[in-house]
Amino acid sequence: MVKYDYVKTRREDVAEIKESQVPMVRFFMRWTTRLQVAVFRATKGRMMNKFIGGYPVCVVTTKGAKTGKVRRIALIHLPHGDNKLLVASQGGMPKNPVWYYNIKANPDIQIMVDGQEKAYRARQVSDEEKAALWPHLLSMYPDFDEYQARTDRNIPVFSAEPV
Repeated sequence: MVKYDYVKTRREDVAEIKESQVPMVRFFMRWTTRLQVAVFRATKGRMMNKFIGGYPVCVVTTKGAKTGKVRRIALIHLPHGDNKLLVASQGGMPKNPVWYYNIKANPDIQIMVDGQEKAYRARQVSDEEKAALWPHLLSMYPDFDEYQARTDRNIPVFSAEPV
């Protein structure tokens, strides 16, 4: 079990995602995301613009790492100055989400917020930067702490800068 000094939640206080549940959770996440992205884009961010709990949504457009096809994912909108932060948490699942590999392979992305889409270049932040950003991330979405406590993987964080 990996521990990070900046994570305050303890693993034993977090509900485990059992290996047998992973396929069902991924299936649910995939289909709800597709629906949310379609409605969000069609209404230019006027509908389905919040996740459960009232957290604001942005839609990130990437290019598939293997296929080169356009891929879109709804994520929590995490502004940081002019930049946007992207957290590949996937609820603390054991593996990185597919979009993580897409951005690693093709860091030029589009992010839609409030009906406007802009170009960004993403880079994965270092472990030191992630630790420094952690309080800011938790101020916008406290469950990230639980997600990091749930998994042994070091949840990747990207900083996307406007181009």
